[in-house]
Amino acid sequence: MSDKIKLKKLLYVIVILFTIHCSLFTTSCSSIDCPVSNTVSVQYEIRDKAGKALAITDSLSVITTRVDGKAIELDITTRENNQATVLNKLIGKSAFSLPISYSHPEDILYFCFKNSEKTVIDTVCIKKDDIPHFESVDCAAAFFHELTDVKLTHHAIDSLVLINTSVTYDTKTIHFYLYPKIGN
Repeated sequence: MSDKIKLKKLLYVIVILFTIHCSLFTTSCSSIDCPVSNTVSVQYEIRDKAGKALAITDSLSVITTRVDGKAIELDITTRENNQATVLNKLIGKSAFSLPISYSHPEDILYFCFKNSEKTVIDTVCIKKDDIPHFESVDCAAAFFHELTDVKLTHHAIDSLVLINTSVTYDTKTIHFYLYPKIGN
């Protein structure tokens, strides 16, 4: 074989290897890192009248409407519906987080405070706008939320103050300060 043909074959192999290398390099990874957990939740902090963090002494459970949007029958003695329970028997803590729905313009939550003597239930209605969040076609779909209004009953909760309206992946930002009535 002549040197010219050998050189052409070698050049041809080099061009093919270079093309393969370049195509693998450009398609091998994405510059966007998808979040490990794309759970979006609302952060609550319980406070006393002086504004200090308060660990509750009554058991707190939070239940909500079912995933299909139908209202649950609220009977605290038989509420063993795991779909509806979003917080179960929290005690001795001053902060907690609750998931937020993706498909309803308003979340209805039932805050159930229970001690050895009685159970007191407050209804909390949180209105929100759902904002689609896109990071990459490689990542799962996600929604962020903008909290627009809150209404509640005042049986055990004195007030629920909206601090931050933007709900994202950030789990350190407090959205609500919850002020229980005297005696939790």
